[in-house]
Amino acid sequence: MDPVAWERQIRPIYDALDTGSNKSAILACNKLLKKYPKNGLTKALKALALVRSQKVEEALILCDEVLAHKPTEDATLSAMSHVLRGLGRHTDVVKMFEDAFKTQPGNEEYAAQTFFANVRIGNWRAAQQVAAKMHKTFENVRYVYWYVTAVMLQAKDPATPEKMRELLHQLAHRQLMTSPSPSYIQADRLYQHLTVLRELKLYDDAQKVLEHDTGKTMYNNSLAVDELRRNLWQLSGRWTQERELAVQRITEKKDRNWLEFLSILDATFAPIVSSEEVSDEARTACSEQISRTRELFTRISEEDGLKDRSGLLGLLELAKRSKHYGFSQDSSELLSLLQTYWHRFGDKACFYEDVKPYLELDADALSRWTSFIDSVQPSCNTEANLRRAINWHKTRRFTLPECEITPELESARASEYIKAYFAGLSLGKDLAETELQPADDLVILAAHAFVSSWSIGGGEKQLYNASVVLEYGLTKSSHSYHMRLLLIQIYRLLGSASLALEHYRLLGIKQVQNDTLSHLILARASTFSLAGSGDITYSNECLESSQIYMTNSHETSDWIVRAFTQEKYSQIPDLIALEDRLDNSLQRDLVKLEHVRMRLTHEPINSELIDMELIELKFNFDRFHHDNRDIDIISNYQPSCQKSIFEQSVLFKKLPGPGWLFAFLKIYIRALQQASDVDDMVEAKLLIGDRPKQSHDPEVQRPLKERLATRKQVELDELTPNELALYDFATALGDWLEPHHDHIRPPPAKVLADASKQTEAKTGRPLQGIEPADLTTNGHAKKDEEAPPVKDAPESIACFFDDMLARFKKLVESGELPSELLHVATLTQEALLLFTIETLRFKPASVVKMYKLGALATSCKAIRTKAVAVLKDMSTELTKLSEKEGSSDQRKAFVQECQVVQDGEQIAHDFVLNVAKRVTDSRKKVEEGIAKSILKICSKDT
Repeated sequence: MDPVAWERQIRPIYDALDTGSNKSAILACNKLLKKYPKNGLTKALKALALVRSQKVEEALILCDEVLAHKPTEDATLSAMSHVLRGLGRHTDVVKMFEDAFKTQPGNEEYAAQTFFANVRIGNWRAAQQVAAKMHKTFENVRYVYWYVTAVMLQAKDPATPEKMRELLHQLAHRQLMTSPSPSYIQADRLYQHLTVLRELKLYDDAQKVLEHDTGKTMYNNSLAVDELRRNLWQLSGRWTQERELAVQRITEKKDRNWLEFLSILDATFAPIVSSEEVSDEARTACSEQISRTRELFTRISEEDGLKDRSGLLGLLELAKRSKHYGFSQDSSELLSLLQTYWHRFGDKACFYEDVKPYLELDADALSRWTSFIDSVQPSCNTEANLRRAINWHKTRRFTLPECEITPELESARASEYIKAYFAGLSLGKDLAETELQPADDLVILAAHAFVSSWSIGGGEKQLYNASVVLEYGLTKSSHSYHMRLLLIQIYRLLGSASLALEHYRLLGIKQVQNDTLSHLILARASTFSLAGSGDITYSNECLESSQIYMTNSHETSDWIVRAFTQEKYSQIPDLIALEDRLDNSLQRDLVKLEHVRMRLTHEPINSELIDMELIELKFNFDRFHHDNRDIDIISNYQPSCQKSIFEQSVLFKKLPGPGWLFAFLKIYIRALQQASDVDDMVEAKLLIGDRPKQSHDPEVQRPLKERLATRKQVELDELTPNELALYDFATALGDWLEPHHDHIRPPPAKVLADASKQTEAKTGRPLQGIEPADLTTNGHAKKDEEAPPVKDAPESIACFFDDMLARFKKLVESGELPSELLHVATLTQEALLLFTIETLRFKPASVVKMYKLGALATSCKAIRTKAVAVLKDMSTELTKLSEKEGSSDQRKAFVQECQVVQDGEQIAHDFVLNVAKRVTDSRKKVEEGIAKSILKICSKDT
């Protein structure tokens, strides 16, 4: 075929795929396949368009056809790699490139792609074998380092036995020794060499490499190599050498990197820290080092003056460590340095964060510090004095004793912070709208004081005041993310879910921040979800925040491949760690579970939904999770004797963590598993992509049924009392119905046969990978077996809904926050949905008649009737509350409760009224929406 003519015919397909016109691409492929029915590239491109169009069954057929012919053309291999990765069939990508490489063993590109295919799935053993073959065949030095990197990563793999790891390190070292060129000609090659030597504890060999002139140049010019050099010297006890280098950099090169100061401090105390039994000689040597270090830091501090804080900060750290290790008996030196730091750097924005670690003083020193700080309270007449005043308030607040923290005193402090804020606000009147006001931290301090007052019994009005003062602060500094973060917490407590989401979206969360920060809005988000009434805002937020995990599965592996090609070996471990932390993110699976809880309120509950969610939740149940959530992003200015602002303002006083996740996974996996016909054998046959890597935790190796039945205290501790009641209900329900599910569930052969027929109806071909043996029945019909006796429902199931109604009414009577009411209502609704899932199998009249389940159906109907009645009562009460929230009286009450922020008349009445309207309207929306959701679910279930 003429290449030019072929290019002209295939180009429209590429153009359609590039512009996302998948339908046009499929039509163009069909047209071309009529001319060339066996063309592998056209089939691969059509499969890619089908995958992007979510037509998986048709794409699978084309994939199998292309792979059966073992393609070797570059374009076909490239297209197929995209298709297979989109389907999650990464092992097939490896096999495809292996076959191509075997066909053309002299093709370096196919060899590299085979290596990269193994890298993408973390198959390090196979990757090192390919790299060894590449070095032997193509004699390129870089492949030595590819091989070494693969060996080192295999050694770090949790699946690698401990005894095998040292052998692998030795293998990597031996290979490096055979390299025709020294490692120190490139920084990253040197980094890899030093890493191998560190793992083998060959510190003297590493020292020889580092002492080479080129080695010195490398670690002086490469941060990665210098960090590794520092680590090697510390591990090998070369503290004197480390200290001398750090002193040289600080004094001669004027390097003020804080790591250099830490190196000197670590070296100073090394004689006593590194010894189990400290001798008098070691203490004497350490004391002499302390004197020299103090002299050095004092000289640096005096030389730098106001230009740099490092010297004085080093003296503070030295004084703290000296007291900790018993070289000074009191805090006089530390206190004197803190006073000096205040006079010199008290007007720096970072002052409070700098001195906070050193304010944990004994009672006498703390009293002296308080007296000092009270004697130097500054005014707010200049920007420098304003920053000093802010630091004064932060520092003074941090050292407050517990006896001085009462609702009234905290409210008074909030008023003081507000007055100081308005006094300093004029200093920023000429700033651009994009700038932050220099007085912003005073607004945040006021909000902290209000939240503190609320947390110790000051009443809901304190949260109103906090919301008003923060909203006012945002009118002056619209880009203050600290204010928005606090407002998100406060609005969730107040039940103003839409306002919380509005502020969260205004933060402009992007990329990996979706993993670290989405917990702020999505933790227990089902409490505020209106998906049952048709508003899927929160459901969509779950999906949008989860895009980072889909992106990670493709992009991060590409970055790793790029690091190999560009020989950036120092970056590879961090990229692999990033990929692993995102793939096994705790937040990822928390959001997934919240989305499932919302989805069940919105979509019809059927076998397809049950099977799909069951398989994914089982994968999540087998993971070892990394908690990547940023809990400290909200600045904490609460007194040291209190919980942090985040802990005080977190919804229901408990942040969902691994325990909460596994408790709810057990609830849902068991319910879905009992309702599903898909067992492990059927799942293995129907699964399209590769299974996720399983955790090597011994717990995961236990039978699933046994793991689901195990209750751990760490899981129960993370549940609220209402969630624990739901857990107990779900457990009792599962125990009661399990024998009947097991008796009625069809055999795997029938399930596979039905799935094959459905696939054949869609694509014209039966399901691939199903052998005749898989469709063999077990020789008898389960309906002929003796049915388990029908028992009465446990009392805990029947009483659950009455108990939840009693809790709900008690909360209404006591005037609790709306979020508490919604928590009880949505969990009761969730219990009905779990009951629907568990009893779906027993609903058809034909099943009841065939298996003689009349008594069971009667019991289920009675429980369902009770649940619906209770939920309707809750719905009625929520409707009444929503009407009250929307009234002018409620807004007036809100405004009256905010007298503290209106004192001085800087915050206008109309502004407070507007906040009141937004808060009450938002509460009305969620209460009204949950009430409608409950009624809709009740009507579907009856």
